[in-house]
Amino acid sequence: MRRKPFDQINVIPFIDIMLVLLVIVLTTATFIAKGVIPLDLPQASSATELPLKKITITITKEDKIYLDKEPVTFDILKQKLQAISKKSAILIRSDKNSRFELFIKTLDILKSQGFANISVETKR
Repeated sequence: MRRKPFDQINVIPFIDIMLVLLVIVLTTATFIAKGVIPLDLPQASSATELPLKKITITITKEDKIYLDKEPVTFDILKQKLQAISKKSAILIRSDKNSRFELFIKTLDILKSQGFANISVETKR
């Protein structure tokens, strides 16, 4: 009994798998491209948008504190932060030779006022 040479491949299962993978990729790609779930939000006449800022707080090695390049004390820092949206991004830049106590006190002020988007700048 002689065997027939193997000269064909059944590609139908391969095509089925590729179609399923294509559907998955296209579905996730459209969601990632938009980045958010699409919503049609209601309108309100009294709606106001809070200005979002990127605030920089700098602590120098001489233990001086700056809010966006303006020298401040902790009391002035508290007052100025009250006028800023709580969703604003806060960047803390602290010199490695500054007192750690000032960094913790600054962080404590930010947390007590409800800021959640806080970053600390470091060097690689």
